[in-house]
Amino acid sequence: MTKYILGIDSGTTSVRSFVIDEAGAVVGFGQQELTQHYPRPGWIEHDPKQILAAQLEVMRAALRSAEVTPADIAAAGITNQRETALVWEKSTGEPIYNAIVWASRQTTEVVEKWVADGIGDLIEERTGLIPDAYYSASKIRWILDHVAGAQGRAERGELLAGTIDTWLMWNMTGRESFVTDVSNGSRTMMMNLKTLDWDDELLAHYGIPRSMLATILPSDAHLGDLEASFGAPIPIGSDLGDQQAGLFGQAAFEPGQCKMTYGTAGVLNINCGTEPQRIAGLTPSVGWTVQGTTAYEIEGVLFAQGKTMQWLRDDLQLIHAAPDSEWYAGQVQSTDGVYLVPAFTGLSAPTWDPYARAAIIGISNATTRLHIIRAAVESMVYQTRDMVEAATSGGQVAIPELRVDGGAVKNNLLCQLQADILGIPVIRPKNHEATIFGAMLLAGLSTGVYGSLEELSGMWAVERVFEPSMSRDEADGLYAGWVAARELTKGWTKNLPQR
Repeated sequence: MTKYILGIDSGTTSVRSFVIDEAGAVVGFGQQELTQHYPRPGWIEHDPKQILAAQLEVMRAALRSAEVTPADIAAAGITNQRETALVWEKSTGEPIYNAIVWASRQTTEVVEKWVADGIGDLIEERTGLIPDAYYSASKIRWILDHVAGAQGRAERGELLAGTIDTWLMWNMTGRESFVTDVSNGSRTMMMNLKTLDWDDELLAHYGIPRSMLATILPSDAHLGDLEASFGAPIPIGSDLGDQQAGLFGQAAFEPGQCKMTYGTAGVLNINCGTEPQRIAGLTPSVGWTVQGTTAYEIEGVLFAQGKTMQWLRDDLQLIHAAPDSEWYAGQVQSTDGVYLVPAFTGLSAPTWDPYARAAIIGISNATTRLHIIRAAVESMVYQTRDMVEAATSGGQVAIPELRVDGGAVKNNLLCQLQADILGIPVIRPKNHEATIFGAMLLAGLSTGVYGSLEELSGMWAVERVFEPSMSRDEADGLYAGWVAARELTKGWTKNLPQR
């Protein structure tokens, strides 16, 4: 009898669900976009109840399109936008405020206060993370500060907090499972990277009661059952933050293997084995705990990759759809010296400047929309080199090739430019959906659908290898122009009057 696996993919701009058979073939799919709320410039929020309702609907849509019933599903795997956090009432399940999205900068002052209080080094030592508003801790603290009476209610045990995986599993299991996994926990700025548990000293500094937080489990644990939502005891067999799921889905099980995801954000993940490594500008995190072994990763995040294409489409209306960017960008041989630095909510890895803002630099009378579109595509390539340079500069890490995934890698121009600017092969797998497949394959492994990591490695296959063809002098010259443009955006909003 065929075994099916259900994938739960709670992303930033949309929620999706897949059904695959045991051979890894997609037999069902559902997707809905999420509403993005921008209360103020630099703030981004989601409605948690919309996330839950939409996720349940796309899961049902995936089952319908696969023509299977919940009883046919052997396991479910979940992956999610990671650092986004929310707080809700334990008794009613009602959120007390919107979920604050990972890219939102509304909690910058919270983190700056913690650093000013002298705990910045402690945060980095315990969690591996550079103190920043990106991570979940400051979002929870901000909600407790800005909702009347919330701190007292939290201390009385009336409120729960968590990342989106926790919110979904708590609801989908009939409020039975209040859990997260080590990959998500490692991105909260609250989990100790060595003990793999919440760090009580940091929680005391943050004023976040431990009782608000979920139990941290291995990534392949039995995380609960979906019976309350689907009428069948579908076991949740995996929980992985989206980027770690992408690394797993790329079969990067050995130290030194890495991938770059071009999604709403862009994220470089490098498997660094069973001990965390620290590299300036990048962050050590937990990749996963699977079959009793914890694999650590080095990570760099770019806040705006696919988001830049959405901006061209929705706000500037320069393209009709994101895939159009390849055709438009290919109509010109270069940007004619134009650079687009997409620091819409600040610069992220490896320079980390929350006060930077986006800019288009180098415009002349000859500049057309084609040059700007190409500059947007090239920005994805240059930002990736920023992180690769940071990772390899100290000699701790070698990156001989780059595996890529995400919606944007269908763009052949992007992949070729990436190989040219990095000077290494870029490998595009047959399956571009490494993130959700990573979660589903791990769910299958944890429930016996698959027998070993080696079996999963055999399911990964190459579609195309992009070899570098540009001279190093040309590539380095183009990159030097990017670095100069990027530096001009730094600190832009720090001393501007507030309106």
